[in-house]
Amino acid sequence: MWRLLSIVIRVARRAAALAFLAWATAAPATAQEPPKAWAGVDSAIGRLGTSQPGDVRKYSFPRSDLRVTVGEVALKPALALGSWVAFKQTSGSEVVAMGDLVLLEGEVGPVIGKLQSLGVEQTALHNHLQQESPSVMYLHIQAHGDRVKIAEAVRAALALTKTPAPPSSATAQAAPLELDTVKLASALGYGGKVNGGVYQVSVPRAEPVRMNDTEIPPSMGVATALNFQPTGGGKAAITGDFVLTANEVSPVIRSLREGGVAVTALHSHMLGEEPRLFFMHFWANDDALKLARTLHAALGHTKVRPPNP
Repeated sequence: MWRLLSIVIRVARRAAALAFLAWATAAPATAQEPPKAWAGVDSAIGRLGTSQPGDVRKYSFPRSDLRVTVGEVALKPALALGSWVAFKQTSGSEVVAMGDLVLLEGEVGPVIGKLQSLGVEQTALHNHLQQESPSVMYLHIQAHGDRVKIAEAVRAALALTKTPAPPSSATAQAAPLELDTVKLASALGYGGKVNGGVYQVSVPRAEPVRMNDTEIPPSMGVATALNFQPTGGGKAAITGDFVLTANEVSPVIRSLREGGVAVTALHSHMLGEEPRLFFMHFWANDDALKLARTLHAALGHTKVRPPNP
């Protein structure tokens, strides 16, 4: 009896030791996998990315070299001049990548040529604003394949522009935003964040968006973007884009125009997405809370996720 019990105990201890060894050897690889996976991309693209939900790594390229105005408003890069590219891991080193490059008209041809030669596709080329000076174009891109090769292609294309390198040191603390963001969030029904002197609000759609059997997270450009830049006296310049299905387009146009917000562009950004999406860009410079209420009314015509409690 005691001998049998002793054997059972030894077997149980051995099994526990083997289980611990398997966990101990596997755990570090799992814990270290995300930074290792993206370190090569960070190096290839020449700057650090930020990790987003859904296995996404996003890289931003603010066009702080540009001095673009709409009327009397000088645009901050965070309002409407931010190039970006996002990578979503699919398997191994494979990713799907999507992005939007802010370009001067003279940069468009060379950038498209470079991307084409390196296997990165273009899905749209158009305006987002109207009557801006100088004229700015927006090139939407997508790719599928090795993450480092795609990153190298994007960097090579941006090298043909005057897109600045990332700052070499931490920037000075930002000044307080001259807008009451608490009241804006209340009027919109959704909260946001301050980035580069702009209040940015992202509103994801309720249904999943898929492309080639891959779900595309909101952080890859399929969430409605609402941006506020203070222009003094409680006013703000607003721009961004509503992400819409076909049946939502006309109601949102009517709602925006009724509130004094101009529709500046309506077009696609993607190819082969499900559901089919349209992107509506807008502009206004008026009382910030009034504009927030107008945007809230327009959101009411779209199928979006409820705000976080």
